[in-house]
Amino acid sequence: MNVMNFFASDPARYEGVRPVHIWGMRLFYLLMAVYVAPVAWEELLTHTGPWDPLEAVVWTVWATYPTLAVLGLLQPLRWLPILLFTVGYKGLWLALVAWPLWRAGTLAESPAMELTEVFMPLSLLVLVIPWGYVLRTYLVWPRSVPARSL
Repeated sequence: MNVMNFFASDPARYEGVRPVHIWGMRLFYLLMAVYVAPVAWEELLTHTGPWDPLEAVVWTVWATYPTLAVLGLLQPLRWLPILLFTVGYKGLWLALVAWPLWRAGTLAESPAMELTEVFMPLSLLVLVIPWGYVLRTYLVWPRSVPARSL
C-alpha cells in the first residue's frame, strides 16, 4: 500500500475527499462518542431536582451530538454537519468568551479556563474537515437545479 494514497483524493470512494480527512473525521467522531457523550448522559441521568432551563439545554445538546457522532464513524461525510456544528459553537465560544478574558488577563483565574483548554484542539478539527467538500455540498447552489423565481 502506498502511503501517498492516504493523502490523495479518491473520487469513486469518498466523493473526492482524501482518506486522511475521512479517517481524521472518524477520529473526532470517536473522541466525541468516548469523551463527551458519557459525561453528558451521566449528568442527564443522575441529575436531581429541577433543572435550570439553560443548563438543561446545554446538557441535552452535549448528549445528543456526540451520540449521533457514532453514526459518523460509519458514514463520515453524511454526518459532517455534526462536526460543522462543533466547529461553530466552539469557535464562537473561544472568540466571544475566552478571547476577551484572555485579552483582559483574567482567563487563567476564571471558570472559563477549563472549557478553554478543552476547546483549544478545535484547530485540529478544522484541519481534518474537507472544506472543498463542504463548499461543494453545502454552500454552492447546484448547477443542475434551476433557481426558482420569486
